[in-house]
Amino acid sequence: MVFPLGKPVKITDTTFRDAHQSLMATRMRTEFMVPIAEKIDRVGFFSLEVWGGATFDTCIRYLNEDPWERLRTLKRCVRKTKLQMLLRGQNVVGYRNYPDDVVIKFIEKAYENGVDIFRIFDALNDLRNLRTAVKTVKKVGAHAQGTLCYTISPVHTVKYYVETAKGLAEMECDSICIKDMAGMLAPEPAYKLVKAIKEEIGLPVHLHCHSTSGMAMMTYLRACQADVDIVDTAFSPLAWGTSQPPVESLVAALRGTPYDPRFDMELLVEIADYFRELREKYYDPIRLINPLAERVDPSILVHQIPGGMFSNLIAQLKEQNALHRLKEVLEEVPKVRRELGYPPLVTPTSQLVGIQAVFNVLSGERYKIVPKEVKDYVKGFYGRPPAPIDEKISRKIIGDEQPITCRPADLLEPALNKIPEEAKKYIESDEDMLTYVLFPTPALEFFKKRKRKLEEKVVPLKKREELERVAAVSAAIAFYSTSTGEVKAVIPKRLREGLSPWVLAGRKALTERRTR
Repeated sequence: MVFPLGKPVKITDTTFRDAHQSLMATRMRTEFMVPIAEKIDRVGFFSLEVWGGATFDTCIRYLNEDPWERLRTLKRCVRKTKLQMLLRGQNVVGYRNYPDDVVIKFIEKAYENGVDIFRIFDALNDLRNLRTAVKTVKKVGAHAQGTLCYTISPVHTVKYYVETAKGLAEMECDSICIKDMAGMLAPEPAYKLVKAIKEEIGLPVHLHCHSTSGMAMMTYLRACQADVDIVDTAFSPLAWGTSQPPVESLVAALRGTPYDPRFDMELLVEIADYFRELREKYYDPIRLINPLAERVDPSILVHQIPGGMFSNLIAQLKEQNALHRLKEVLEEVPKVRRELGYPPLVTPTSQLVGIQAVFNVLSGERYKIVPKEVKDYVKGFYGRPPAPIDEKISRKIIGDEQPITCRPADLLEPALNKIPEEAKKYIESDEDMLTYVLFPTPALEFFKKRKRKLEEKVVPLKKREELERVAAVSAAIAFYSTSTGEVKAVIPKRLREGLSPWVLAGRKALTERRTR
């Protein structure tokens, strides 16, 4: 085969973030990342995606971990490779728009704690929701990666994406990411899109694909032929399905081509063995990895549901004992999406479309039940939809109310100065403050657990020290000597602190008496 001229493709590893978010509901713990982080650092990746997305919420809600401490820990372990996070624009790492003061402070602290590259996206590709984030990332001196959320619809053409990318370039983004969260990007559209962005804008292009439809490896090769700069992969035990393509397979496939990243295959296999053993020991036995999320499913090209959304739909239907109605929900999703203006299915719009589809199916009447979040979306509080919302559906959801036309965050008041006193007594840092503002209820519960855990550690320590003091005093009182009169029992200096003066005085008197 004759390959077009090209250069070695760079690779970002997603194993510590998107891979386990897609396959195992974001349940990988920091303690499982640390032992292998140094070896991953030696591979030569362009970056490691280790933070953002759902990891922040999951850490405090389910894992009882501080997400900021995870970031600091990984930064200490990874010395050569840049750390990357996924930032949801004005949504930060949450599911709604936050005021500018929250966005700015979060980015400043994320950079301070170890993030080098910020992949910034908006679920609707509404550039207004990206400006504050991009501006702040540039201000702190980090890499701002502007993102195009890829989807298929009558309005999402190559021209649409190139124009959006031009807007990102005008914000002075350092690179452009094509985010194919549902695995729908076919090889030829990928070639045309990458080539158009490279030729018309000139910024580095980073391609992020999921393997759901089975096309990702072919798409990556065709993107390489269009001169893509970076692609995302995961280690094979946490690859395929709704995750990314496996790094080992991609490296092997590109060997002997101009795009060969020239990674050490033995090192890759060694790292993959670690994750394979980790998965078999800790995750498979308790079925955190959903078998449905690991399969190749070309039906994604019809319902367009990304990995994380697919897992959520399954969980929601299981809770309602309605998993047998999954097929109906999958058929309902594209209908809801069309009626709501073709939003790309990525957090948070994927959740909005997904839950509305579930309600439409289970209630027996379409839009009989409409969650508040869907109403807010129709009112414009999430941003501008790519296409107009169906007028009949809009009236059914919000009546005659008119959607807003301004940037949604312009309606929000600063939030960092409005933390209640009840929460302040548990907040120990600026990072804690941000955690609380982003997720008040789970954050407060997390802080309380942290405080109880610290107290449980302190009390036994004090009891142990007191017992040591008592033992030392007893030994001093029950003095004895050798033939030279030397006192054997002594109280160490660290134990003398806090002893009653009369105990020390008594010990001194006994010692003097014995040595006379």
